[in-house]
Amino acid sequence: MSISQDEWPPGVTPPPSGEDLPYDDGEPLESNRHALQQILLREVLEHAWAGRTDFFVGTNMFLYYSSLQFKKNDFRGPDVFVVLGGTERRDRKSWVIWEEDGRHPDVIIELTSESTAGEDRGRKKHVYGALISVPEYFIYDPVSGALEGYRLQSSSRSYVPITGPAPPLRLGCEALGLELGVWQGEYDGFPGAWLRWFLPGGAMLPTREEALAAAERERVAAEERARQLAERLATYEQRFGKLPDIG
Repeated sequence: MSISQDEWPPGVTPPPSGEDLPYDDGEPLESNRHALQQILLREVLEHAWAGRTDFFVGTNMFLYYSSLQFKKNDFRGPDVFVVLGGTERRDRKSWVIWEEDGRHPDVIIELTSESTAGEDRGRKKHVYGALISVPEYFIYDPVSGALEGYRLQSSSRSYVPITGPAPPLRLGCEALGLELGVWQGEYDGFPGAWLRWFLPGGAMLPTREEALAAAERERVAAEERARQLAERLATYEQRFGKLPDIG
């Protein structure tokens, strides 16, 4: 359980609160596509789980995992992370583990590039696995569309690759009961390969806009079916007479 700043014993300096910790490093994202990919992953989950309050999706947000390490400027800023269960859906500047009853992300996704690939597969991978114990870690290249995933082995606190079809276009995300896959399509006016959430072995989770568009298409299709049925009925009655009322 977390302890508030005023509950610490006399003489013991409490760790800093989230309000006191830096939450913006001023560094721009790699590209516009990286920024849009973050938004896409977050908005789809928030739409799919709109009726839930026990989750949090962070994008480009600092993750403070040790009240000691922060003094060494040793914290991370995952591109996307998800905490499911044991938390609440509210605004935060950073995810500060010692203020969240010890809850750490269940899934972290890094959007890699040529300049960050070494860090994403090296130091970050070690920190997320050995130091924070994040159950699943995914690395996605928004430019090439390459996806790789890792699942934590509790015995060794190290990651092993998540296997999938060859080439691995969809990988299981057991922590969330979903899959991550590469979808070729258009998002926010930009065509290309996008990382998306899927139901296990099933359909892709839509954005709110996609869901509204699908509902509108179904409405139009239903109206067309009704129109065609009415036309067939009118043609039949012209040839054979009006059908008798039933009931």
